[in-house]
Amino acid sequence: MSFGARVLKTGIAVTLSLYISVWLQLSLPVIAAVAAIFAMQPSIYRSWRYFLDQIQTNTVGAALAMLAGTFLSKEPIAIGIVCILVIMICLKLKMEETIGLTLVTVIAVMEASGQWDFALNRFILSLIGIGSAFLINILFFPPNPKEQIVKQIHTVFAKMSLLLRTAISDEIKEKVFRDEKQALDDSFNSLSQKYNLFEEELKKLRRAKYSTSQHLVVYKQMLFTLQKGLETLGSIEQHYFQSERSADLNLYFDEHMEKLIKYHEHVLLKFENMLKPEISEATRMEEDNDRFMEKMIGSYTQGQYGVLRLSIVAASMYDYCIQIARLDKLIEQFNRGSDEKEPLGALFFWMKR
Repeated sequence: MSFGARVLKTGIAVTLSLYISVWLQLSLPVIAAVAAIFAMQPSIYRSWRYFLDQIQTNTVGAALAMLAGTFLSKEPIAIGIVCILVIMICLKLKMEETIGLTLVTVIAVMEASGQWDFALNRFILSLIGIGSAFLINILFFPPNPKEQIVKQIHTVFAKMSLLLRTAISDEIKEKVFRDEKQALDDSFNSLSQKYNLFEEELKKLRRAKYSTSQHLVVYKQMLFTLQKGLETLGSIEQHYFQSERSADLNLYFDEHMEKLIKYHEHVLLKFENMLKPEISEATRMEEDNDRFMEKMIGSYTQGQYGVLRLSIVAASMYDYCIQIARLDKLIEQFNRGSDEKEPLGALFFWMKR
């Protein structure tokens, strides 16, 4: 977890749960603080889902712990048996994420050893912590995955474009490349997780408006295009420098890569409405991409040595351009608004394949 709104909200939720516990004069308010830490989630939907799941599993866990505490006291073996039983129930209910906090409740309640007032006190503390985290997550800096996705897409693209340029021109140091490539992979994985949160919240928490569904389609293609760029980077690393190339061929690959990166950059700027309407490279880039691939096929048919591994790189670059062009068309339809709902709807159906 990086420092951000979720870190601050966790601290606020802990503080709120402690204040409420002290105000209600409940003993061991630290249980509420622990519950608040466990219950802080990265999206509003997951907070709501976690809140409901915890209410169920904590109620079951507390009930079992009260009964066990009454008849078996708080012997360690009894606590262990009840914990195993509660874990099995959580797994059966498919609520694995609630296991940690539910076990905290079970142990705290069983520690009361049949004293129902103390057991109820500990159960209420857990609910206070869960409720505090849920309220803080909604009221303070509510998660906005859509804004975070756009910002992180530009960040990932900037890192990726730098590596693509310097890798294919053989300008970057090998150690620096490995470190930057790992950082790029981590950033892309984080971006994918944010998209999944956005899609999950959109589909399960509320009915999506048409404009929001459009965003979902465009973001999905943005991620897929970045993924193709990363695959191209991997092909360059694995195959480009292991093949024999002439100086002219090096220049040809380098120039085509520059065109692809510029095209991708223009498409992202088009989504932000930062380009003049007459600026469009779609047709020219598709033609250049076809010529690029035709030249590689021609080199292969002529039997040039070392061209097989270069063909793998060329195919990755070719596919990368196709995905940029597809993103370009989606964004053009998105910017035109709702006049073309059917085509965009058809593309949305296709992308759910």
